[in-house]
Amino acid sequence: MCGIAGILDPAASSGADELRSRADSMAATLEHRGPDDTATWVDESAGVALAHRRLEVVGRGAQGRQPMLSRSGRWVVSYNGELYNVPALRTRLESEGASFRGSSDTEVLVAGLERWGLADTLHRVEGMFAFAAWDARTRRLHLARDRFGEKPLYYGWAGGQFAFASELKAFHALPRFDAVVDRDVVAQFLRLSCVPAPDCIYRGLAKLRPGSLVTVEAGTRSAMLPDPVTFWSAEQAIDDACRLPPLDDDREAAELLEATLSKSVAARMLADVPVGALLSGGIDSSLVVALMQQHGDRPVRTFTVAFVDQAFDESTSAAAVATHLGTDHTTVEMLPRDVFDIIPRVPEIWDEPFSDNSQLPSLLVAQVARRDVTVALSGDGGDELFAGYNRHAWLARVWRLAGPAPHRLRRGVGGAMRRLPPGAIDAVATRLPSRWQVRLPSTKVEKLGRVLEASTVQDAYDTLRSHWEDPAAVVLGAGGQPAVPLDGRNGSTRGWEADDITARLLRSDLMTYLPDDVLTKVDRAAMAVSLETRAPFLDRDVFEVAWRLPARSKVRDGTSKWMLRQVLDRHVPAPLVERPKMGFGVPMGSWLRGPLRPWAEDVLSPASLNRYDLLDPEPVRRAWQLHVTGRRDLGDELWDVLVLQAWMERWSSPSAGGGPS
Repeated sequence: MCGIAGILDPAASSGADELRSRADSMAATLEHRGPDDTATWVDESAGVALAHRRLEVVGRGAQGRQPMLSRSGRWVVSYNGELYNVPALRTRLESEGASFRGSSDTEVLVAGLERWGLADTLHRVEGMFAFAAWDARTRRLHLARDRFGEKPLYYGWAGGQFAFASELKAFHALPRFDAVVDRDVVAQFLRLSCVPAPDCIYRGLAKLRPGSLVTVEAGTRSAMLPDPVTFWSAEQAIDDACRLPPLDDDREAAELLEATLSKSVAARMLADVPVGALLSGGIDSSLVVALMQQHGDRPVRTFTVAFVDQAFDESTSAAAVATHLGTDHTTVEMLPRDVFDIIPRVPEIWDEPFSDNSQLPSLLVAQVARRDVTVALSGDGGDELFAGYNRHAWLARVWRLAGPAPHRLRRGVGGAMRRLPPGAIDAVATRLPSRWQVRLPSTKVEKLGRVLEASTVQDAYDTLRSHWEDPAAVVLGAGGQPAVPLDGRNGSTRGWEADDITARLLRSDLMTYLPDDVLTKVDRAAMAVSLETRAPFLDRDVFEVAWRLPARSKVRDGTSKWMLRQVLDRHVPAPLVERPKMGFGVPMGSWLRGPLRPWAEDVLSPASLNRYDLLDPEPVRRAWQLHVTGRRDLGDELWDVLVLQAWMERWSSPSAGGGPS
């Protein structure tokens, strides 16, 4: 795994030393992504410079050094990622006359570009990547990002030149970079706790969407962002998979799924450095670890986080799974004091506002894992492919029962539910029979109230994905926010059956929530400590199997990820993993009422909120009072603002290039 950066000066007026200096400065901000080596390649006549920071994982040594030139010198590549089908690609290329000096996947990628061209190479490679490829023959710079969005890539015009980088902080190293905050994007962040691609917090910059390619020609002087081209569409791939014969036989489907996922796991275990796994004790990570144990010749190193609050703690289940599978397991406990250590680092690590609070344990477990391994496999992607989130299992059921009721009636009932004090709900829930008790009852009642208030399934999905319900009212000068579409074609839900609702939720989560939230969280947390993470579920063959499964194989009798559970049952006793979906969040609500309260009160004071002329203090202060008095649980919403304030403190100083407009 690595960090990449570079520039293309349209006037080609900068000398080689100046081009190199600028690219070097950008790369220096990305040292955490690649602490093992750094290099920069420059073509003064074209005004282009490509920089690279290297984390050595496969093909270590000088033969894997980047930026890397092709044999003919036509292609120069600065690449961040891992390709998992290198053996097959290498064999094919050698049969066509290519030869190799080393064993790095970068060399295979460069040889593919030389032999097959850009489009065919992108179609053939399997893996996670973001790369810049300079074509000296056509004098064009190409930027590409992997299919699922595992690796980040920002680009745009900065200080009169076209620039790109793995992280935003690299742009601040450029002279005359005007870091103007986009207020509409800030509002989008407060709604989703992340900034969705292609948007960027700064005007004039963008994030490349998954499966996309953008091209800039030398000499281009337009300040307009180039239009991306899609080389792989999740929407089209889903449709293609759904046209294949469905996997109706449960036994045969389980056999195919296990074999396909096992192959993906094996490919992602190949490395020249120690490999481990992040084990939550849930379905996805437990299955990944079980398959890793089959492919390894020694116990897998596994890592998890523990919480004192049992409503958020999965460490006991993770330890039980680890014991059953025989892994070498490590548990790290997260306490409120750990948050105080991490908070100052959040805006540096997530240098674009990001406030999914599971970022905190993600960073902590990455730090611990990095002491023993350089690569860690995870279960990311399993929820989006096999219906693992609570909304996948119950939204369709709720809508089927409540949807026909008049909207006015539903809105009234839902509003009443949302006004119930969380403490009272939790107190009543503890007195219910054990078979009726659920985890975090007040949170579930509040979410159900939101759904009942919604006028359509699209509205229901929006409200389940949203933190601040009306963020434009919080951000001064912001406009309205568009809906997150349930699929890539339209937001209509009229006449949908329950299975259709679940399928569309999966489509949207795969194309939005997964890359913009989950994978952003994992990439930044892991790369902050130079840990490479790999996700076996994010494989084209696994993807195809998932979408060939009928809906009843994903959610059956109210049970989510039904087919994955059938496969896992072959390796881990069901009682060890049979529990409600917990995720990887933290008890932020109670922490903000308790140990974090003095800090939060200071950051959310009217004086602090007025400091940047960005937020309206009144709705924020109202939310704070509702939260600390226990009338509402607004921990997520308040964490959004706290993170935003910390981000502004770090990046809006004059030395950062300016503040919000």
